[in-house]
Amino acid sequence: MAGYLLPCTLVALVVMFLVWRLQRREWHRVREALTQATAVKHQLEAERDRAQEELFHRLKEDREFNQEKFQFQTQLAEYERYSTLAQLALGAAHGINNPLLGILSHLELELKSATDSEQRWEIEQCIAGTKRISSTLRGLVNYARPGPLVLSKLSLRRLVSDTLGFLEGQPALRGKHAENQVPEELPRILVDSNQLSQVLMNLLINAAEATPDGGRITVSARLLEVANSIEIRVTDTGCGIPPDVLPHVFEPFFTTKGGKGTGLGLSISSTYVRRNHGDIKIESLLKQGTTVTITLPIQQEEPQSVKEESAVVA
Repeated sequence: MAGYLLPCTLVALVVMFLVWRLQRREWHRVREALTQATAVKHQLEAERDRAQEELFHRLKEDREFNQEKFQFQTQLAEYERYSTLAQLALGAAHGINNPLLGILSHLELELKSATDSEQRWEIEQCIAGTKRISSTLRGLVNYARPGPLVLSKLSLRRLVSDTLGFLEGQPALRGKHAENQVPEELPRILVDSNQLSQVLMNLLINAAEATPDGGRITVSARLLEVANSIEIRVTDTGCGIPPDVLPHVFEPFFTTKGGKGTGLGLSISSTYVRRNHGDIKIESLLKQGTTVTITLPIQQEEPQSVKEESAVVA
């Protein structure tokens, strides 16, 4: 019996060893298959990530391209409108201004000889209308074909003071308190004084027309050391600008004054500020007031012509 058990035991051991070898080989195959599957998974994930990055990159490029295309189309439309306006302005000035001056001279002569009060009032209304037409033509020409920059190193406080002094007698400022809060210690800026003076006059007149009697109009300024520039703020306590109107205030011929305005004041002001390498923006709240902020560099990058300090308001 013992002799029979020994061969059976050996056979069992051999069978067990063979089974173990088969299991081990199968385990190796399964492990290799899992390793290959994991590698393929990682490769697919990497390719998926690269494809997503490429897709996001192309979507970003398409978005940037569309933005640039929209900006270009907007600028092109603005240039075309500007060109049309320039041709219209110059043609109107040439065809209307000379006969208009003749009409104005004749009306002034008629006014001198008129004795009846009603007749004088009618002639004065005609003169006022003629001057309004002339002012509109002058604004068109200034907007369409502004002259070259004549740069001056000037004191901003002095320029604001001269501008306020010039406007003191204007009806729009009567009953309002206008204050010059520009610090004297601000550095002098290199700018076209005539253009900046015109901008200040436009803003002050707009502020005065929007401000009720007893209201306050303030001109202030501060130095922006980081940008090497000066910030000018014209603030009023007037009626404010409606939110739906605010985005359009710099558009030519856009006005909320009915027949009293040409809609060119802010548009010309924006053009002048940009030509002096500056920026202009407006913030407003209904029934609380408006603030116009102008940012100008202290030094122009490429001065066209420079003269001594001047702050004469024309």
